[in-house]
Amino acid sequence: MITESLSVRVASKQQVAQDVVSLELVDPDGGLLPEFSPGAHIDVHLPGGYIRQYSLLNDCVQRGHFLIGVLREPQSRGGSVAVHDQVRVGDLLHISPPRNRFPLVPAEHSLLFAGGIGITPLLCMARSLQATSAAFELHYSCRSRGRAAFLDEILGPSLAGHARVHFDDEPETALDARAVLERARSQDHVYVCGPSGYIDFIRTQAREAGVDESHVHFERFALDDVERPVAPAAGDVAFQVKLASTGEVFDIPADETVTAALDRQGVFIPVSCEEGICGTCLTGVAEGLPDHRDTYLTDAEHAANDQFTPCCSRARTPMLVLDL
Repeated sequence: MITESLSVRVASKQQVAQDVVSLELVDPDGGLLPEFSPGAHIDVHLPGGYIRQYSLLNDCVQRGHFLIGVLREPQSRGGSVAVHDQVRVGDLLHISPPRNRFPLVPAEHSLLFAGGIGITPLLCMARSLQATSAAFELHYSCRSRGRAAFLDEILGPSLAGHARVHFDDEPETALDARAVLERARSQDHVYVCGPSGYIDFIRTQAREAGVDESHVHFERFALDDVERPVAPAAGDVAFQVKLASTGEVFDIPADETVTAALDRQGVFIPVSCEEGICGTCLTGVAEGLPDHRDTYLTDAEHAANDQFTPCCSRARTPMLVLDL
């Protein structure tokens, strides 16, 4: 479980598109921030006790600040509203060090597909690829120009020849994803970030175009209603967790998540998404078999059974011994 945090100051806050703001975060003492690689994100602790994940979109060689973009979500559970309505220039926020589950892989050619606010990690990737003279295409899909964040840079000279924009209300700009992906060479890598439906569409088009699934990389920070894990679910049973550090044993009822049950009994595990997609609550498992219900861990990490996401996952054995 990641508990380390850094203090940063909000140096600027700008409206960069309809319902999208950017925050520039700096070290309060003027120092350098931690290194990060394209595709990395940070956890941001927000007013109201929310913890949310945001991709870093600035050039990764810039150590003087972090830049994030935040969409006001229509169905927000509070995090994006807190950024838009409560966070002010000069505020101090706590963030996690950058971590990366969506890294760039060296390739002869890269295809970047961004849907809406999913442009943030891909813009950082595009900057890095451009700086190294790598071959790539960036396809940015959005409902309209007014909702497209960072459009000036995407259409500017630095990405000229690489970027294409596609807007729902401009049919002549429609994205023909299948055609783009069918032109992909065997060693090309594909990256996609955006709403779940957009990610699934690009992944399906890539599969049908014959792109090797191991060359398709994606990151999502929200699930739709079909994908969202039901925790607890019908048929779940009670079990126990034991803290390896103290030997204390706690009951987890059939109708309560591990994080909620432990919090009620005085053991706090930080949570954010509560859907198993962000890794904020990731906890080590010393004994027992988890019932994995997340999309954060890989299949290999699930098979290792040495960590799980207690916000939604449960147990296949009567007890789990946790590295707490």
